[in-house]
Amino acid sequence: MRKRQPVSVGQAMGDLIRELGIGKTLSEYGVITRWSEAVGERIAAVTRPERFEKGILFVAVSSAPWRAELTLRRQEIIDKVNAAAGGTVVRDIRFR
Repeated sequence: MRKRQPVSVGQAMGDLIRELGIGKTLSEYGVITRWSEAVGERIAAVTRPERFEKGILFVAVSSAPWRAELTLRRQEIIDKVNAAAGGTVVRDIRFR
């Protein structure tokens, strides 16, 4: 029987995440759970991230004027969210 060297919990979790192939899903979940931190209280108060589909984040918006404003600021918001996620998770955002 081969003896293995001990590894840190963090390394073991990283290995397990890679083996299971769930890294992308966990990153997307992280964006949704940290939405208010990434975009700020003002935007978080009028939005709700709903789901991911092929790198596109769908976000519900409370009113048409806010939807128009956020659509104009789309790239700024994508950059903030990806910075908070530590990498490119969101390719685009659709405000609905």
